[in-house]
Amino acid sequence: MKNEKFNLFKNLLNSLNGLVEVTRNEMPMRIEVILLAVMSGVLFFLDMPILYKLILLTSLFLPILAELLNSAVERCVDLVTEEYHQLAKHAKDAGSAAVLIALIMTGLIWLTVLLKVYYL
Repeated sequence: MKNEKFNLFKNLLNSLNGLVEVTRNEMPMRIEVILLAVMSGVLFFLDMPILYKLILLTSLFLPILAELLNSAVERCVDLVTEEYHQLAKHAKDAGSAAVLIALIMTGLIWLTVLLKVYYL
């Protein structure tokens, strides 16, 4: 049982190290973290039910999750080859597309909730 706790702590540290590494080395991730911070602050001042605030807050994590996965794909591809390869390009483009879709989803969620609360 003691070994499981150690592994849990070690895994948590590994996760935090990954988050810090990507945030330090990827400009899009820094922008998405700033977006999360700013929009979380905006949520504090919006007059709406807490459930809607939680939906909006949760949606802000979608681009961050996608960016972390995209960064993992990019690093794996770079580890395998430094040469241009069409499959490597496709893998990186797919990761980038996931980030784009996450950003679009977040925007649509915000638009839908704000329209529902303030205009419908």
